Amino acid sequence: MRLHPLTGLAVAGSTAVITTAAASLPLSLGVAAAALGVSGATGTLRRLLPAAAAVLVPLATSLLMVHGLAFPEGSTVLAEWGPARITSEGLGFAGERAARLCAVVLVLLAWSFAVSIPDLVAVLSSRGVRGRLGFVAASTLTLLPAITDRAVRIRQAQESRGLVVRRGLLHKVAAFRLQAVPLVLSLVDDAGTRAAALEARGFSSTGPRTSYRVVPDPAGQRLLRAVLVLAAAAAVAARLWSVGTGG
Repeated sequence: MRLHPLTGLAVAGSTAVITTAAASLPLSLGVAAAALGVSGATGTLRRLLPAAAAVLVPLATSLLMVHGLAFPEGSTVLAEWGPARITSEGLGFAGERAARLCAVVLVLLAWSFAVSIPDLVAVLSSRGVRGRLGFVAASTLTLLPAITDRAVRIRQAQESRGLVVRRGLLHKVAAFRLQAVPLVLSLVDDAGTRAAALEARGFSSTGPRTSYRVVPDPAGQRLLRAVLVLAAAAAVAARLWSVGTGG
């Protein structure tokens, strides 16, 4: 049975909310592993890993630096340099937060790479979302892959014309500048072309809209979405109650 785009979004969103509210390291690691497994099963793992690394590496590094070096509650000092000190409690706190962040990012990226963009646009249009807003939401999911593919083609074209990227920071910066300028210009030109195409198709029209694409939405999936939303709300309420009672 084909998964409805909103059902996939409900699964990813509720999983991210429940994982965040639970604040459990084993659950975070399990969710992250499950997201990688689902991505591998859908054939999107090769695209997911670089995107996840681009998001998670700087964020996880900042967490480790901030909490690992300056954690007021830390008492087990592993290393110390003046006012900065590494404590096991700080590393544990940073690791737990990084695992939770990793789980949330992987779940949402797994959904974004697996969802059918035409189905998503059709569903948003059928739910009364304006054409431009639906297109923007769908384009956001395809922006990074489109930029990556365009950058690869520009680099290949420049290499065929004799561009050689040598070792050293200065050479890499110069090569990046040569690739970044045509990339930005091509994206700006593409944005103008898309805007003209959207206007020609009446995306700015406020009248009733029809769609040739019909996305089945079984009753079972609608019920599942409702259950997932309630489960996420219950997890948030339980977390707030636990914090309020000092649990």
